[in-house]
Amino acid sequence: MSTPIGNLEDITFRAINILKSADFIICENPKHSLRLLNKFGIKKKLYSLHDHNEKLLIKKIEKFQNDSIIALISDAGSPLISDPGFKLVQHFIDNGLFITSIPGPTSLIPALQLSGLPIDNFAYFGFSPKNAKSIGLLLNKIINTGLTSLIFISGNKIIKFLEILVEKDDQIKVALCKELTKINETITRFSAKNLMLSIQNNEINLKGEFILIMSSAKNKEKLTLDDVIKKQILHLLKKYSLTEVVEIVHKISGISKKNIYQVALMIKNG
Repeated sequence: MSTPIGNLEDITFRAINILKSADFIICENPKHSLRLLNKFGIKKKLYSLHDHNEKLLIKKIEKFQNDSIIALISDAGSPLISDPGFKLVQHFIDNGLFITSIPGPTSLIPALQLSGLPIDNFAYFGFSPKNAKSIGLLLNKIINTGLTSLIFISGNKIIKFLEILVEKDDQIKVALCKELTKINETITRFSAKNLMLSIQNNEINLKGEFILIMSSAKNKEKLTLDDVIKKQILHLLKKYSLTEVVEIVHKISGISKKNIYQVALMIKNG
């Protein structure tokens, strides 16, 4: 069941009714969830669920799972999206129990909508890894996926992440979202390089959790080929061989030789 990501008024009527009718509620942090439940006058037994106790919790509730209405909520947003609960849901499925999803708030969709980046195709990559090698591998995947991509990232990891991103492509477009649905909601839209400069100039408060949205290098590459490089290729083909044109354009633009070759061959043949 989805719960608000910030503004408690974003909860649905259906979610409130289910919480009221539930025999008990499984949540991440009972203290956090009580704020929501108290607002709507809901008093229920709470069970805490986290990555390290999921199997124990399953055993604990097995004896009354068949005759109970059980609600699963996360601290904010939709459960199971980078949150615990997968093993629990799989257990219910394996035991033939009825499960359903109560849709509602998630931070991913408003972040995409506010990013100013193309969102007809997108990918979500969970939380940012900690070490530089893993960040580099993730960025290679993101940059070449052809999709607008989202990650969750904490303020203390953003600088390292951006340093590696800038090394790979300093002009890739990004949006940094914080405090979505709250009174201090902020969305910062920059190139990776300019976002890094803004952070270095202390223009952005890095306290808290963020969603970072990134465009794709493939999208940029396609645009470049369509709008600029084709004219250059046509001009160069009058003086140089196909192989030489591919090498020249690759050195100038950084676009892959394979893509340049395909476009140049199409232009040459007519």
